[in-house]
Amino acid sequence: MDEQPDPRAEKAAARARIEQQQSWVDLQVRQAMERGDFDDLPGAGKPIPDLGSTHDPDWWVKRLVERERITVLPPALQLRKDDAELDSVLDALGSEREARAFVEDFNARVIRARYTPVDGPPLVTMPRDVEETIAAWRGRQTARRTTAAGSAPEPRRRWWRRRRSR
Repeated sequence: MDEQPDPRAEKAAARARIEQQQSWVDLQVRQAMERGDFDDLPGAGKPIPDLGSTHDPDWWVKRLVERERITVLPPALQLRKDDAELDSVLDALGSEREARAFVEDFNARVIRARYTPVDGPPLVTMPRDVEETIAAWRGRQTARRTTAAGSAPEPRRRWWRRRRSR
């Protein structure tokens, strides 16, 4: 004969396990609060954004785009923007090899976009002449170096080399 467990005993055991789990969780939270794990959290003391507004199923995508500052432009507009910012991006690069590779990559993207069906506004951006762009980059680098060298502070005289004035 198989003994059937008492359903009341099973329910009592389950209830005891749940109560123990709740006290364990409370203990973990209390210890974390004492350690200061919840101090200075981002958004502390501020209202929860969009609380009470209608539910949007794409809320997480919109927050990701906002938080990461992701811009999604049609290829023609993105290439125009990249073309306008190309010189400042090149100026941040340290070597001619990096600058040349960046310009060649830009040109490859322009050419690829020319042979792709147009989604959005027409593509008016033209590939850059690599040699002219690199020559202009070199000129800006040289100008920046001479400006930096001309505005360098005068070296301080050491205390043992100072002359006493009487």
